[in-house]
Amino acid sequence: MTDNVHELRPRAGGDTEKVTINLGYVDLGHIDLLVQDGFYSNRTDFIRTAIRNQIERHADAAKHSVARRSLDLGLRRYTRADLEAAQAAGQRLDIRVLGLASIADDVSPELARTAIASISVLGALQASSAVKAALADRMR
Repeated sequence: MTDNVHELRPRAGGDTEKVTINLGYVDLGHIDLLVQDGFYSNRTDFIRTAIRNQIERHADAAKHSVARRSLDLGLRRYTRADLEAAQAAGQRLDIRVLGLASIADDVSPELARTAIASISVLGALQASSAVKAALADRMR
């Protein structure tokens, strides 16, 4: 029986961030009505679809803004080796990411402060609490 079951969309996992929003009762009721009528599988499906539609609607403006701000788009991972190489070269990194910026768990707060001049993330930053605290004055 399960050979004809196909997942339409991968389940949300470690590549998502939870966001809480407040909605008016009428808007929430409209969402529930569309879910009950089968247009969407649940409230989350409706909200994700609405967000994707708005992102697509403003895609050209976003593309220009990403280029103007010199943002890395998507996932950008910084390893200890990356930061040590920058430090050895006498360089300091200006990290600008739209998506997910990840600083490896083995990066010490001291190395992060030495190698990173500034950090601006539109999306999410994954780093140890100690590294985030060490870079707090450099986050924009």
